[in-house]
Amino acid sequence: MALICAALSAALSPACARAQQLRPDQQRFRALYQQMIETDTSITTGSCTELSDKIEAQARQAGFGSSEITRYGVPDHPKEGGIVIILPGTSKTLKPLLLMGHIDVVAAKREDWTRDPYKLIEEDGYFYGRGTTDMKAMDAIWLDAMIRFKEQGYKPKRTIKVAFTCGEETSWAFNGNAWLTKNRPDLVDAAFALNEGGIAHTDASGKLGIATIQVGEKTVENYQLETFNAGGHSSVPVRDNAIYQLSEALLKIRDYEFPIQFNDVTRTYFAKAGAIQGGEVGQAMVAIAKDPQDRAAAAIVDRDRSLHAMLRTTCVATLQEGGHANNALPQHAKATVNCRVLPGSDGAQVLATLTQVIGDSAVKITRDPPKGPTAKQPPLDPAVIAPIVKVMAKYYPGVPVLPSMLTAGTDDIFLEAIGIPCYGVPGIITDADLNHIHGLNEKMSVKALYTGRDLLTDLIKAYAG
Repeated sequence: MALICAALSAALSPACARAQQLRPDQQRFRALYQQMIETDTSITTGSCTELSDKIEAQARQAGFGSSEITRYGVPDHPKEGGIVIILPGTSKTLKPLLLMGHIDVVAAKREDWTRDPYKLIEEDGYFYGRGTTDMKAMDAIWLDAMIRFKEQGYKPKRTIKVAFTCGEETSWAFNGNAWLTKNRPDLVDAAFALNEGGIAHTDASGKLGIATIQVGEKTVENYQLETFNAGGHSSVPVRDNAIYQLSEALLKIRDYEFPIQFNDVTRTYFAKAGAIQGGEVGQAMVAIAKDPQDRAAAAIVDRDRSLHAMLRTTCVATLQEGGHANNALPQHAKATVNCRVLPGSDGAQVLATLTQVIGDSAVKITRDPPKGPTAKQPPLDPAVIAPIVKVMAKYYPGVPVLPSMLTAGTDDIFLEAIGIPCYGVPGIITDADLNHIHGLNEKMSVKALYTGRDLLTDLIKAYAG
């Protein structure tokens, strides 16, 4: 980058001028981040294997040997391979630290974006490109830390592992974490793992609020609702209509609220976050943490859709199709209902609830094969939580850091199923719009990225010793 920029004037290339102001180690990191963004790893047009090749080359150049690098994949999915890199520790008693990083991204179409989604573009204090936030920022930080540790001769007490995987952003492709936990659990065996899922974002005014450590998540479940009918000519309609019948079933699901269900993490979050926030909502959060049956408090809390989702299992219609001709009564209608299930419940229980709520045996309800195991709640381990709180205080003093449950899902489920607790760390600050994750013109604050790099590197060292 520096050689290219040297040939250009700062007036013609502001991005180059900014890059030249970086320290040499930051310039190397930026180039590594750029390489990750500009390697398309979407399931439709990209290749995780290609990026894994580049990661391996970087690791070998830093001095990692063949015994410290493992490539994996399956012949049926040649573009979805991953890589595990290990930096051995000196302790024979401390279990390893695992850094998790999915390298696949949600697909992006050039015609939809303002800029090329697979080019790293720096404008007005932001990096733009698919994966700039989810989650190649953290991927680049993990790899950069491992490279620097190796080059510097750093000898951690605790072995450090990093697993770059594919398949997190899809439910039907090859999943690296699923394969590793089933076929090579030794590669990912660890005392605990750090992953995405922690959240720290500014509000509309740019103020950073509460930062959350992900301690647990929901299980993703999908259900198919179908109705069938003999149909007929549309000129003689009848009330017995497959689309109407399906619609009535979906409206019953819309109107049903799963009961409030606290666990140790959500109860702690509501009590502490509510006390910090104050006001009507904060008071209601504290009240409902004490008494989940407090309907008045629940009504206030439920105005915030994120808090609403954290309190209960949720189900929502996401896809619908029906009929076969403009002038014919529908013979078949189908809809997908996507549910996010609280730890402690499972897909079979939700299926039974949906069946009861709909109350119509003519509506066929089937559960899709689960993506993976049911989510488990990791412990609120002070040995894991305290270092995150301490390091966050160094970089963002005065910002409260609390454990919270993610209402979405990650690949933590595979590791937790074999006894490895996983935690999402909030080291990279996002904007109020969550940096357009999964959407158009995904972005990452330049300042937040470089600060997050330093913060997460310090966190790794705090755990590794």
